[in-house]
Amino acid sequence: MRDGAPAGPRLAVFDCDGTLVDSQHVIIACMHAAFASERLTAPDGEAVRRLVGLPLTDIVARLARVDGVADPARLARIVETYRESFSTLRQRADHHEPLYPGCLAALAAIEAQGWLLGIATGKTRRGLDAVLERHGLAGRFVTLQTGDLGPGKPHPAMLVRALSETGVELRNAVMIGDTTYDMEMAVSAGVAGIAVAWGYHPTPELVAAGATALVEHFDDLPGLLTQR
Repeated sequence: MRDGAPAGPRLAVFDCDGTLVDSQHVIIACMHAAFASERLTAPDGEAVRRLVGLPLTDIVARLARVDGVADPARLARIVETYRESFSTLRQRADHHEPLYPGCLAALAAIEAQGWLLGIATGKTRRGLDAVLERHGLAGRFVTLQTGDLGPGKPHPAMLVRALSETGVELRNAVMIGDTTYDMEMAVSAGVAGIAVAWGYHPTPELVAAGATALVEHFDDLPGLLTQR
């Protein structure tokens, strides 16, 4: 046990898109296809990136407001077309949704320190399983919290469930993510939030949202966690 550290298991919960995996190009392409299916203006790429991490239904609703679209049936069609587009792209040989540099080595080092690993993402369980399988990460995480299980970020429900499933105390858990939604969720749940600088939200915003620490590179993360 670390000197002076609280006893008990420790849990590091990771966001997926923008934290583990760089999926922005696929997400934007699928969003453009979904909006085109309804003859709507393609949303700006930066606007899409800003919303990654929220539940898909919330992302679509916010983006569609630009064209004044609020009809539930129409929004539901956009959501379904997005999912179909993502599923189709995932089957292509040239599908590219890479892990961020240093991800695998950092996960291995963090596990070697005795941390349990978890994920909290706006993806559906089906989408998350596909990503983990593609990168050989299936079975690596002991708790998987996805957007189809209940309230999405920044609601604390995902972290509350993760802690309940693993039996980890609040003081022994961290949330690691790239968006203000991740940091706000951590604050709401009473968990320390660690922000990563390589994702989709600017670092000053992450700090303002409640991040207790910031890492510039994946290689820096294991060393930071040894201090907890």
